[in-house]
Amino acid sequence: MRFFAGLLLSFAFLAQAHALVPANPFAGNWDFDVKTASGVGANWLGITVKEGKIEIWFQPTGGHVHPVTDFKLEGSHLWMQVTPATDKSPGTTWDLNAANGKLTGTQTSGTKTMALEGVPAPDLDRPAPKKWTKPVALFDGKDLNGWVPIGDPAKSHWIVKDGLLVNEAHGANLKSTREFTDFKVHFEVNCPDDANSGFYLRGRYEVQLEYVPEGTEPMNRQMGSVYGRLAPSKELPRTPGKWETFDITLVGRMVTVVRDGVTIISNQKIEGITGGALNADEGDPGPFYIQGDHTGGLMFRNITVAVPAS
Repeated sequence: MRFFAGLLLSFAFLAQAHALVPANPFAGNWDFDVKTASGVGANWLGITVKEGKIEIWFQPTGGHVHPVTDFKLEGSHLWMQVTPATDKSPGTTWDLNAANGKLTGTQTSGTKTMALEGVPAPDLDRPAPKKWTKPVALFDGKDLNGWVPIGDPAKSHWIVKDGLLVNEAHGANLKSTREFTDFKVHFEVNCPDDANSGFYLRGRYEVQLEYVPEGTEPMNRQMGSVYGRLAPSKELPRTPGKWETFDITLVGRMVTVVRDGVTIISNQKIEGITGGALNADEGDPGPFYIQGDHTGGLMFRNITVAVPAS
């Protein structure tokens, strides 16, 4: 009995000692809205600390999320090389301090420096709605009512032709004037060969639409993926130049993607924003937007949305 009593006392002391160890102030997911000359650049930082090992993932303004291996984390200070230098451009570093539940510091690239402020990414943990409204059309097949180009309208090549939403050439992105929180969105897309676009959810999470040369991209950056974040569980046949259907449900961070009637992502969590996000304000509603700044040639029809019924 004395042995067991001593063992229990030892466990109690260990638990108390563990509770006194302060949590790493950088651990967690962080959202950054970075002011740039052209507007806002959205970044995301994911940091995990497990058994003394630190793992850092970084989402730049463009491109895909990637690990950071060159960093120094000491107490409430973190320095990291987020982009290595190349022959054509200088590297980019972040220098951050953790205090009062925020991360503040600077980004340096060559001789250019800008201020940074990161806030904890919201959990967005909420139950699925018990009922949805009847789907309503977001595109009427007649004109661009309800949609506006992002940036310079003169660079937009979006038109309505024969009842279809068409991006005639590389140019501006296109976003819905309405914003949404949780939803079920349906659309049909015709993606030609060697084309690249994306359909953004809340303006922050890209569902990839592409038929670039086969084998040039990993699964988590192929057709139907949440770009760089979630790979399709099934690889469907490539069908460039043919119509395909997408039905996507997003509740909080949980997403389901159904392509041509096949569930390729089933209620999986999106950890953070993807490249091209309009902002990093993940707790806010956001629009749908379609990439037009990669290639032209894509066509869309039958874009509808349902939202939680009150």
